[in-house]
Amino acid sequence: MAQTVADYLLQRLREWGVTEVFGYPGDGINGIVAAFGEADNEPRFVQSRHEEMSAFQAVGYAKFSGRAGVCLATSGPGAIHLLNGLYDAKLDHVPVVAIVGQTARSAIGGNYMQEVDLRSLFKDVASDYVVEVTVPEQLPNALDRAFRTAEARRAPTAVIIPSDVQEEPYSAPEHEFQHVPSSPPSTSRSVMVPPEDEIAQAAEVLNSGERVAILAGQGARNAAEEVKLVADVTGAGVAKALLGKDVLPDDLPYVTGAIGLLGTRPSYELMRDCDVLLIVGSNLPYTQFMPELGQARAVQIDIDGTMIGIRYPIEVNLVGEAKATLRRMLPMLERKEDRAWRETVESNVASWWSTMEQQAMLEAKPVNPMRVVHELSSRIPDDAIVTADSGSSTNWYARHLRMRGRMRGSLSGTLASMGSAVPYAIGAKFAHPDRPVVALVGDGAMQMNGMAELLTISRYKDLWSDGRLIVCVFHNNDLNQVTWELRAMGGAPKFEESQNLPDVSYADIARSMGMEAVSVDTPDDLGNAWDQVFAAGRPALLDVRCDPEMPPIPPQATFEQMKDTTQALLKGDPNAWHVLVQGVKTKLQEARPRR
Repeated sequence: MAQTVADYLLQRLREWGVTEVFGYPGDGINGIVAAFGEADNEPRFVQSRHEEMSAFQAVGYAKFSGRAGVCLATSGPGAIHLLNGLYDAKLDHVPVVAIVGQTARSAIGGNYMQEVDLRSLFKDVASDYVVEVTVPEQLPNALDRAFRTAEARRAPTAVIIPSDVQEEPYSAPEHEFQHVPSSPPSTSRSVMVPPEDEIAQAAEVLNSGERVAILAGQGARNAAEEVKLVADVTGAGVAKALLGKDVLPDDLPYVTGAIGLLGTRPSYELMRDCDVLLIVGSNLPYTQFMPELGQARAVQIDIDGTMIGIRYPIEVNLVGEAKATLRRMLPMLERKEDRAWRETVESNVASWWSTMEQQAMLEAKPVNPMRVVHELSSRIPDDAIVTADSGSSTNWYARHLRMRGRMRGSLSGTLASMGSAVPYAIGAKFAHPDRPVVALVGDGAMQMNGMAELLTISRYKDLWSDGRLIVCVFHNNDLNQVTWELRAMGGAPKFEESQNLPDVSYADIARSMGMEAVSVDTPDDLGNAWDQVFAAGRPALLDVRCDPEMPPIPPQATFEQMKDTTQALLKGDPNAWHVLVQGVKTKLQEARPRR
């Protein structure tokens, strides 16, 4: 049989090193689905329960593998379902290639079944590159450019292939007018470094400071050792954007943890008191958590020149790869012998971790959600991967999980989409089948789409050499983050009709799908429960009934936020007294003497 366009598509994916395609079938991609069968499922077709989950799995795979993730969907509704996961990739700067079916060419423009203008649909989310393949000779260049653009721009791209084109015999582009050839796939990358004089200017700014702060984002991940060296020479403290939580381990005494609404008090103090700021690979949008305008001289390093200088007034902008740029800068830096600033930072960090332990051990009804992550943090393997969902549980991930060793972690950082943690975890397992993965999920996100994806976990568990994929559900029957936002930002009491969730046993659901499952409703059982699911050696779910009224209060909560929360309680919040008591107890821990 002649090789079809779909056959060649899979061949080219293999040449790009693609081992998994996350997708869901439909008649708009029947030609491609048939080609998977002819190719003995190489690359592997990973079937999710919904196309949005396929896109999120591709994002999780890309985040934790460092390679482009690939997702596949049919025309019409399947393509539409991909959008949320692709926007997550766009906003978090993650390379993903979406391959999408389309109505046959002969029917396009005829208001045909499942006909959607896909180029218009994807022109924003895949703004860096979206193409429709209308003849076989177009395919190599279209697919190769999609991969090269995704990886170079760290962005989602989309390749649309009408159903009839998929089944046509493949013919390569020829050496003739209006045919466009392509080059073999390659992963070679050049390293961009700023000019020497600009690096020298940046070094002068850092040398001028007495109280240096570093903000590290995900763009600093390959420069961890260099960031440590710069921090050592300058005596700096290092705060981490949430997407850069795994850049440096939290057992370094000068690492202040996360910054922003979900951040730590020492990160707030670091920014409040510094006189020089170095930003490495971060596009943190919360400018109110940066130093006051005019307070600090600033240097920024970013590989993307379009993201330079848009969050804080930057004196020296360095467009370049973080690792190479910092290596060039290090010999120009002068070691600061006065370590008073570093000692202050380290004292603040030590005090904060003591506070976090005290807050985690506060009594709650039934379980303090902070303690869930506190107990995990002391038990999690050094090579684990952690995914966090969007909700109040994200606060506890951001503040209580201490990164160490080779640990990795991520979440939907900029889109902040609910429902990403479980598919991220599945993507992570396909990227690293030999490492344990933990997904921290609120019950709202679990009900939204996480429960269905437990089936996907059960289906593919035998492919992973380390079978541990643990889903931890913060079970409080409340859409908790929004409840707190209503109180703190709008001064409105909890509206139960929108916020309360139907109760269900997540552990029973997991058991019905063949997973290990443990229910916890008393705090003293938490440690043993974590030990049990890690020892199981297979996918497991931890169902923890948590107190919804433990407040995710920012460490620098403003008077206005506290006033609005109090007003909300006075307006008749159904849990007003319990909310007030837990809030006071939590904040009091910050005033207690430290051990």
